[in-house]
Amino acid sequence: MSVKRYFTAGELETYAARVFETAGLPAGDAAIIAADLVRANLRGIDSHGVSRIPMYLERLRRGLVNAKPNIAVKRMAGAVAEVDADNGMGFLASHRAMDEAISLARDAGIGLVGVKNSTHFGMGALYALQAIEAGFVSLIFTNSSPAIPMWGARTTFLGASPIAAGVPGGKHPPYVMDMAMTVIARGKIRLAAMRGEKIPEGLALDNEGNPTTDAAKAFEGVCLPFGGVKGSVLGTLMDLLSGVLTGANFGGEVKSLYFDHSGPQNVGHLFFAIRPDLFMSMEDFETRMDAFVDRAKALPRAAGVDEILIPGEPEQRTENQRRATGIPITDNVIADLTEEAKRAGTVFPEGRGAPFDAAA
Repeated sequence: MSVKRYFTAGELETYAARVFETAGLPAGDAAIIAADLVRANLRGIDSHGVSRIPMYLERLRRGLVNAKPNIAVKRMAGAVAEVDADNGMGFLASHRAMDEAISLARDAGIGLVGVKNSTHFGMGALYALQAIEAGFVSLIFTNSSPAIPMWGARTTFLGASPIAAGVPGGKHPPYVMDMAMTVIARGKIRLAAMRGEKIPEGLALDNEGNPTTDAAKAFEGVCLPFGGVKGSVLGTLMDLLSGVLTGANFGGEVKSLYFDHSGPQNVGHLFFAIRPDLFMSMEDFETRMDAFVDRAKALPRAAGVDEILIPGEPEQRTENQRRATGIPITDNVIADLTEEAKRAGTVFPEGRGAPFDAAA
């Protein structure tokens, strides 16, 4: 395992915002993306955190992503809108889309927003958390570059195609779900490859269709869908709703973030926001959510299980811990981020060799 150093969220956000500004993003947009990436690290989703900065910067430098997009919103029907991301950073268009979905839902009870001409939007949970903070239920779909096969094929066609969702809670934490259609998130395979680590059997095939535990070969090959045919079917749905329906690229057309620098990605996203008080008062809804969580946590536990957790609860606990002790970043990622700092004429923070509460 690579050596780690620990950083505050503020240190990493300041650094990330600076390098994105140097790449041409307005200060406000750079700050949003920096906070989003660090939020992924805080929640323990390191595969979608600051380790991705060099990749995003490379696409910006090559002109494959518009640093100053004109993000356009168009109302399509009573509770439906379209967002044209103008090939900007997917984070920006996605926050705008969720804001619009929430606005529509305030009036109509539900809001639906499709996004086209976008790029990778980071951790899907970002937008579920955005809706929860506004008091709304949410569903978030996206397609992505080819990562898994259609069931029965051996070449990539469907994206990892994550789905995210959020449901506000009462006295208990909210429900937050964010998962890809792969057995393991492709970003985690990438991170393992960067660290020189092996991956377990059954997660991926190499580019010749052979099972592999070599993370680098797996990243260049095919991730397997979770649940076999069921994961492939769900991945198909994500591509149909996020790509075909919205007017974005689909069916293997979304270009790879890492390997294909021939043009824009044109990723598609779909955002739903739903008022929780449609069928009852908000107070009754929260009471029912609390009852659900209480019942779930009181269930008889399987052997070796100390506690039953609600989706999103482990990540929230990790965020609470990392805000106190610091975010661990491995030395190979630090080396990449330090190199980007030099290119941007800034510095990467020094950090600490131990968690903050353990440091002298």
